[in-house]
Amino acid sequence: MVREKKYLLRILLVIVLIVGPSEAKTNLHDYGDALSKSILFFEGQRSGKLPPSQRLAWRKDSALHDGMDKGVDLTGGYYDAGDNVKFNFPMAFSTTMLAWGVLDYGRSMGPELHNALEAVRWATDYFLKSTATNGVVYAQVGDPNADHNCWQRPEDMDTPRTVYAVTEEAPGSEVSGEIAAALAAASLVFKAFGDRAYSKVLLQRASKVFEFADKYRGSYKDSIGEGACPFYCDFSGYYDELLWAAAWLHKATKSHVHWNYVVQNMNNFKSHIEGSMFEFGWDAKHAGINILVSKYVVNRSLEATTPFLSYADSFVCSVLPESPTKIVNFSPGGLLVKEGVCNMQHTTAISFLLLAYARYLKNSNHIVRCNNNVIITPKRLIHFTRSQVNYILGDNPMSMSYMVGYGKKYPQRIHHRASSLPSLVAKPEHIECKGGTPYFLSGAPNPNMLTGAVVGGPDTDDTYADDRVDATKSEPTTYVNAPLVGLLAYFNAHS
Repeated sequence: MVREKKYLLRILLVIVLIVGPSEAKTNLHDYGDALSKSILFFEGQRSGKLPPSQRLAWRKDSALHDGMDKGVDLTGGYYDAGDNVKFNFPMAFSTTMLAWGVLDYGRSMGPELHNALEAVRWATDYFLKSTATNGVVYAQVGDPNADHNCWQRPEDMDTPRTVYAVTEEAPGSEVSGEIAAALAAASLVFKAFGDRAYSKVLLQRASKVFEFADKYRGSYKDSIGEGACPFYCDFSGYYDELLWAAAWLHKATKSHVHWNYVVQNMNNFKSHIEGSMFEFGWDAKHAGINILVSKYVVNRSLEATTPFLSYADSFVCSVLPESPTKIVNFSPGGLLVKEGVCNMQHTTAISFLLLAYARYLKNSNHIVRCNNNVIITPKRLIHFTRSQVNYILGDNPMSMSYMVGYGKKYPQRIHHRASSLPSLVAKPEHIECKGGTPYFLSGAPNPNMLTGAVVGGPDTDDTYADDRVDATKSEPTTYVNAPLVGLLAYFNAHS
């Protein structure tokens, strides 16, 4: 018996030496459980009339009259984060990324595929409403300044549900373009998973909204800046959203019209694109365009003389820690760190792109070289991406998961109105604007678990205070979770 134990210990030691400590710890994570929770989070962000299938039962119906003052139905959709506003620009990006993840990894989701499809549909049903009026794209519902002045449950909110719209005279190409991208990406998802009729509706609307975004060019920060800024002000321009939407429409239609648009305007918009080539998130789609399009270029199915592949390589080299041209930073514990609030949005979005590129490169002869002397293989990209996911799930100096409800230790005091206030079941009385302030300031754990929510993350030194007041670290968002869904599905199938 002692001899057998010594033999097993030797085997474990050999495994650690070969694959490294981080890989040896990989099997400790239940990616399937994390995947299930990451999708469930979106049910906690739902706005509107909740369906009988709602699993987070402490959430109830909210914002049932959105759009009524404009004579339109704008109920549904998602609250972006810990507030009660529907910002369509980041909501659309979250939908695009969620759809991309389901499209690429849906067959690895098992029983969670149904829930993932429902999460996509909840958004696209809302975007069909937001784009149903000719010459108008509804871009936001809710006065953010009034909303942020209150700490109220979404079920109670009595702040103005102001409707913000972009039109031919007051355009918003970035929000319209991102909605078009989301609808096109989702059309591919529903085509792949059995609802071709709905897919066709989404694709037709995507084409129409893209035409509107491209024909009437302008930024929504100039049209509805009083609502969008400074919360989701567009700082990178709208050219990237036009290219991003066209790229998704090409993927959905295989139309050379959209491919030609992307290639020609990649040159026309060159100064705008190259200026933010390494950025990817709700505001900037630059790196995402290059990774998405690289699939066609690396397989030589379309023109290999385009710059997308070299741009994608440069993006990889801007991230990997061993690259001499790296521009991002890393915490002592290994987390990718960029300037600004809610760092985890960068971690999940960039990791998603790197995993996608690794998969595209696997069956090609293309080699990524950083400064000509460092070679980045697909295997290395996957290893790096896994390390970031594992950090989120608990492989970090705090030994805590940054996903609520996953693992033994996770954030208890997230910056989230609905989660931090008593549910309607626990306290049916109306909570007024400032009535929730004592709960906001309380050091007590949130009474309602927003399962699957990933917070903004630790400080640059890997410490985390678990402080509800510090929204930059403790607030979850849909655009943190959306890319993570695809990552978890992949690692669940390849653990």
